[in-house]
Amino acid sequence: MSAVERRVRAGEIEIATRQWDGDGRPFVLVHGLASNARTWDLVATALSEAGHRVIAVDQRGHGLSDKPETGYGFDEVTADLASLIEALGLEGPIVAGQSWGGNVAVDFASRYPHLLSGMVLVDGGLIALSQRPGATWEKISVDLKPPNLLGMPREDLIARILADQPGWNEEQLSLQMGNYEALEDGTIRPWLRLEHHMEILWALWNQDATTLVDQLKTPTLMALADSGPQERRAMRVEQAERLEAARPQSVRWRRFEGAAHDIHVDQPDALAAWMLSAVEDGFFG
Repeated sequence: MSAVERRVRAGEIEIATRQWDGDGRPFVLVHGLASNARTWDLVATALSEAGHRVIAVDQRGHGLSDKPETGYGFDEVTADLASLIEALGLEGPIVAGQSWGGNVAVDFASRYPHLLSGMVLVDGGLIALSQRPGATWEKISVDLKPPNLLGMPREDLIARILADQPGWNEEQLSLQMGNYEALEDGTIRPWLRLEHHMEILWALWNQDATTLVDQLKTPTLMALADSGPQERRAMRVEQAERLEAARPQSVRWRRFEGAAHDIHVDQPDALAAWMLSAVEDGFFG
């Protein structure tokens, strides 16, 4: 089943969505920083084929959604999500977020626990920039500032992505290229403006995601990738094990062997199957 693109009024802005109809559990899929809703297409298709309703969103400033001048902290992005869920009449959706989108899901669950029935954190949700050894905002703002890709030839960007992910097929590549606007001269432009990217990083710097997660009771799946420095991978496993030990009935985690940070693009079938099995065995209630 193909997605239908719909713009939905969420508070003061319009959010671009990709929607798949279904009579089963509703899923809301939230992308990561500087990403886009299309990266969820392969997972969403599998969920839809199992009979579930699926909505993937372009968060504010991203993709085809509105791009207001300000308002990129967690107050605003979680309010967007709450307004979207209410506008669509979704009852107890399972909210899945990748990377920064996982942190959005965690923040959302802490503010609006009545609006969701479960979370799936895809290599995200516990990003705590201020807790990294030796971290300062000055260092983070330099190290994580995105490269200036404005004006890069589209073919050069494709070559760069494939050098990073040589096993990706054309469809996977196309989903990732959705992060950029294709210009008439053959170059690209990121949908997310630099100043908005940095505002989101500042919000992440000030978020205490670890404490938020510790306080939640929402049933949570944690999907971990085999990407990034070994020390950080080990820390993610340690956090997941600690949470599962503290909440064995409501936390499950799994490491996706060989998976890139974008597990939902890299291993969509395995991720979707894991999510579906949790629905089928009643994990989300």
